[in-house]
Amino acid sequence: MKSLDELRKIKERALEIKKMQEGQARVILTIGMATDGIAAGARETMKAIVEYIRDHELDDVLVTQTGYMGSPEHGPLVDVQIKGQPKVRYGHLKAHRVPRLMEQHVINGDPVHEWVLHVEEPQASSK
Repeated sequence: MKSLDELRKIKERALEIKKMQEGQARVILTIGMATDGIAAGARETMKAIVEYIRDHELDDVLVTQTGYMGSPEHGPLVDVQIKGQPKVRYGHLKAHRVPRLMEQHVINGDPVHEWVLHVEEPQASSK
């Protein structure tokens, strides 16, 4: 059994690695994996995204997961954040929709407007 101090060090290292990966990624995909998302098919969606990334060798795309993202009636929910562009939240993103999302938005930068729930403009930095 690991001590509390050892567990803290492991957590800190994992957070450092995540920050590095996010800094190197051109695209970050975040999938809502709370109970409502899983019930709506988020596991299958995540699997389809990971397989697409692997099959198409998209080394600059990072996949993360989070808990509750709101709007359970619209699940599975997926956020697409491309560097320099607004974050786009998609709803009803079932696994069969993944190839179009990946090709049209992630690769070509053109959101799939009919699936968009919300667009979040980047916050202006305050100096």
